[in-house]
Amino acid sequence: MNLQVNARYTRLAIILHWAVALLVTANLVITWFWEHLPDSLAMPVANTHKTFGILVLGLALLRILWRLGHPPRPADQHKTAAYRRGVGAIHFLLYVLILAMPLSGWLYDSAWKDAPSNPIDFWGLFQMPRLPWVTSWPLERKESLGEVFGEIHVWLGYALYALFAAHVLGALKAQWLEKEPVLQRMTLRGAWRR
Repeated sequence: MNLQVNARYTRLAIILHWAVALLVTANLVITWFWEHLPDSLAMPVANTHKTFGILVLGLALLRILWRLGHPPRPADQHKTAAYRRGVGAIHFLLYVLILAMPLSGWLYDSAWKDAPSNPIDFWGLFQMPRLPWVTSWPLERKESLGEVFGEIHVWLGYALYALFAAHVLGALKAQWLEKEPVLQRMTLRGAWRR
């Protein structure tokens, strides 16, 4: 099946998609091993987790802005309306969660009582600021709301990873079982000629 050129995503959309996917995957792996690290590694790894989260937030916002001006032609026009709505709902929820995860983490980190003595080092380029309206709260409020933000961050993470898995499995199912060229829409191979 030949994939029509206008059904492909743009180069920038493809790069942003895979950058966000890799960073989300890296942060998932980091959270699996974080608790088992010695104290000497825990803080640098936590800092990496936070910087990856901020990168995800920035790249996702850029991708959304780009997509608003460059929507791809749907490749599944022959599918039922219910199928297309379901795929659209998963994509929408993925965007919501990809934005909500780093925002909830930023809120959680900004409420952390040790935040002032543990700056977020953005790979030596600058220090990532905490949210000033959160850092200005009284300590008791920061501690109580910090726990809430932390729980929200964890549960959003579970939801994101479940949708992330559904997205990957759905793409693989469409590619290999339904013989749809969905992966070709999101690979750089051939995209450089556009």
